[in-house]
Amino acid sequence: MNREHYIPFNKEFLLEQQIATFSEDQKKVDDFIKLFDIIEHYYHYEAFNLNRNLKQNYALFDPDLSPKERESFIGKSDFSVFKETLVTVLEHGNYSRIDKETLDKAFKDSDLIGLNLAIDFNAFKDYELYVRGNHKAKEKVTKFIFWKKEIEIEYYDRVMIYLNYNDANYLREKKVKLGKMPIEPGSVVLKIFKRVPKNDLETIFPNAIPKMSTTDKLLLWVPGIFGGVSLLSTTVIPALIRMYAAYKSGETLDLLNSKASLNQGLIALGILSAYLFRQYSNFVNKKIKYSKMLSDSLYFKNLGNNSGAFYSLLNSSEEEVLKETILAYAFLERSKNPLTADELDYQIESWFMTKLNTDLDFDVNDALLKLKNIGLGIETNGKWEVISLDKALIKIDELWDGVF
Repeated sequence: MNREHYIPFNKEFLLEQQIATFSEDQKKVDDFIKLFDIIEHYYHYEAFNLNRNLKQNYALFDPDLSPKERESFIGKSDFSVFKETLVTVLEHGNYSRIDKETLDKAFKDSDLIGLNLAIDFNAFKDYELYVRGNHKAKEKVTKFIFWKKEIEIEYYDRVMIYLNYNDANYLREKKVKLGKMPIEPGSVVLKIFKRVPKNDLETIFPNAIPKMSTTDKLLLWVPGIFGGVSLLSTTVIPALIRMYAAYKSGETLDLLNSKASLNQGLIALGILSAYLFRQYSNFVNKKIKYSKMLSDSLYFKNLGNNSGAFYSLLNSSEEEVLKETILAYAFLERSKNPLTADELDYQIESWFMTKLNTDLDFDVNDALLKLKNIGLGIETNGKWEVISLDKALIKIDELWDGVF
């Protein structure tokens, strides 16, 4: 997987790590903590405004609201503003959009469920998946009935799916069964999941339906067709023909042998039918297993739905913004000389690798822009520095006072 901007450590831990570098100076420790306490409150205020913006412009498309509630937002909810704000929040939270190539591969491959899933994309005007964080884990999967094999699965730590459903008229034209849709046409659905296998992304689509794979079809139909035709042509049909011919001609029939031949053929057909039923039952059991997996995802992996997802997204966005600000300010404050963006980027990424054994792509430009916006960062001829702690406290206090 590619390196991510996402920082997989909480803000309290990173703050403690930076404070440890000047722990002997208690005043500096206290000032540093106070500075980032005020900055955190400022970013929380910004997140509050973003949340209000999102809820206002999403309400008209929120499937959790009643039709009457949604009608009251006609002319008040702006879809383009909602989408733009949502993407901004996702970017601040260091979510990245899954590209079509990765999605297509996930739809073709399957790590855990062993099922092909059919998704009717006509239901959606637009759909997008955003992910953040990843890890690998060992899982046991069943191979060839009794044999279980341990394989390494890649997981996304967080996945947000965005589904913009088509309106009713379009869905009728595409012959989508509206009665079976769990969502009202024209709605926009948001869902956040944790720990989703990279190659099983299709399982989080609400309209994913299991279908038989080529292997399942071959195991079901090839033995059925060839075995059935063989048994019918060599045993059952000849016995019936002989019995019918003897009946028509009035000839004496060896009834015992004919019945034995017919019974053998019917028993063989019964065995074949039992085999076919077993193969179909295996497919049904896979569907049940998939349903259970989906149920587990809904109950144990789901972190938020629709407007309820905003809180999870904004919380992660707020924390990522604060972590980037802490790191950029701390490293620039400790530096004896101003640094270019590349130099700061290298120092922070090297610190993560050597100190925390973590390879990440620190979003240095975004971090520096945040410092500049709150008045703590200064750029001169491509080199960056920050104002001292005592001046930073005054500056951030003025910024906070200006909010109210």
